Amino acid sequence: MADKRGPQTPAHWYDDAPVPLFAKMLAPVYAGISGLRRQLYRRGWLRSRQVAVPVIVVGNITAGGTGKTPLTIELVNRLREAGWKPGVASRGYGRDEAGTARWITPDLAVELGGDEPALIAWKTGVPVRVDRDRVAAAKALMEAGCDVVVCDDGLQHYRLARDIEIEVVDAVRRYGNGRMIPAGPLREPVERARECDFRVVNLGQASDAPGEAASSGFGEWSMRLRIATARPLNGGREQSLQSFAGQRVHAVAGIANPQRFFQMLRARGIGVVPHAFADHHRYVASDLSFGSELPVLMTEKDAVKCRSFANRWHYAVPLQAELPAAFWIALLDRLGKLARA
Repeated sequence: MADKRGPQTPAHWYDDAPVPLFAKMLAPVYAGISGLRRQLYRRGWLRSRQVAVPVIVVGNITAGGTGKTPLTIELVNRLREAGWKPGVASRGYGRDEAGTARWITPDLAVELGGDEPALIAWKTGVPVRVDRDRVAAAKALMEAGCDVVVCDDGLQHYRLARDIEIEVVDAVRRYGNGRMIPAGPLREPVERARECDFRVVNLGQASDAPGEAASSGFGEWSMRLRIATARPLNGGREQSLQSFAGQRVHAVAGIANPQRFFQMLRARGIGVVPHAFADHHRYVASDLSFGSELPVLMTEKDAVKCRSFANRWHYAVPLQAELPAAFWIALLDRLGKLARA
């Protein structure tokens, strides 16, 4: 069985390992605090703040990665193609000086903006604002000329009112053991997910093979992730991943589920020497010194943090999220109705 966990994910969340006693005791406390906060907003004792443009939240109810950032990037690109002027609001998880709001610019250090916001800005070129206060971030984007705000993560950030919620869930891991943090991976009860407008199920690697077993369920939208090329970090032409087939490479992934990236490369016939780092790991040059002159393939989320010391052996592997055309039709139709209202 494939490992469902990242390097920092507790074994009892997604495997059959017993839940530690301390986790069982703390889970009701976490659930109580989370539930109370949710009810305070629902009953109006705490106020959600509206902004004058539509707000789309891409999030999940589990801790860890489910594919939110690839979907956010594809969503932003689709919105632009449809004539919208999107901007992205993010907390900027793990960044330095987290209390300072910032625009993500090409010259801003990744440490100050966060790796995922830096990647979104790098891939899309749209305004990206990091701020712990997402209401303030949304207002700044609106003042900068954006007519729709996309929140990367933030499903639980109820202070910012939202018009469309998109839940992203991993097709293999789903909701794990179904328990609340720290006994399980849930930030909120599973019932909360049913309130979202769209549920996108990340099926993982895109494939042209017919009749695959993995699929999404009724009322769910499938998302596949495709890799096809490798881009040199220090400049140069992209090349097909097929050029690496049959040879060994060092594969680097500092994401929530690094095994997924390694498996995608292996499926291309590439001999992977895996190097899994913690999610949001801050790289230094020595992290990529493996004692052999083999190509080093890494996710784009890792690449944005390694560009300053990259050499000719280092490549970023672009990731493309693919969803059914009907999903984009339904989403844009919902957004258009909001705009007309």
